[in-house]
Amino acid sequence: MEEESWQLENAQKIADEFPYTFYKPSPQVIDQLEPGNQAKLIFSFESDDPEAPQAERMWVEIAGRSEDGFSGYLDNDPAYIKDLKHRDPLKFKECHIIDTDLKDPVPSITEKYIKRCFVTNNVLYEGEPVGYLYREAPDDETDSGWRLSTGLESEEYMDDADNISYVSLGAVLRVDDSFVDILDSDIGVEFGLDESGKLVVIE
Repeated sequence: MEEESWQLENAQKIADEFPYTFYKPSPQVIDQLEPGNQAKLIFSFESDDPEAPQAERMWVEIAGRSEDGFSGYLDNDPAYIKDLKHRDPLKFKECHIIDTDLKDPVPSITEKYIKRCFVTNNVLYEGEPVGYLYREAPDDETDSGWRLSTGLESEEYMDDADNISYVSLGAVLRVDDSFVDILDSDIGVEFGLDESGKLVVIE
């Protein structure tokens, strides 16, 4: 029998590595899944097509579940995977599920930090810790109002727009989450490092 060209991605492993930016359905919503419900999985594959992605995310209709996991049928037509087609039978486990057709009763941490912020590239790409941040009135509904930097950038550096990125808070938390506990602070607040290196409110 010819080996399959695809495999199911372990979504739990990705979620453990990137908790602020990768949504994994809660155990509570997965416990509610039963035959007739749908689950979305990541089918990773290799291809000679330079335009092809590394994976396809597709829905599976659940047909049954047991202690060993789930069984079901593919409910999408693959765009790139050639040895998989609509209604093919599949078996998968909880660790493979990246979404369901049910409302998740547990708030998603990715949704909480999906709003954007301005952050210096020193933090986002150079791995330097956040040492100064403040929150102003958001520019629009997608903006958190947070502005983040190391606190050591020069005025010349800050005046160059190429040194600033506008990304989700979750993207920053992926590289430095030392300040996550203060992100619920009100508009107008300002934080900097004290002598011990702790972020404190600047009066």
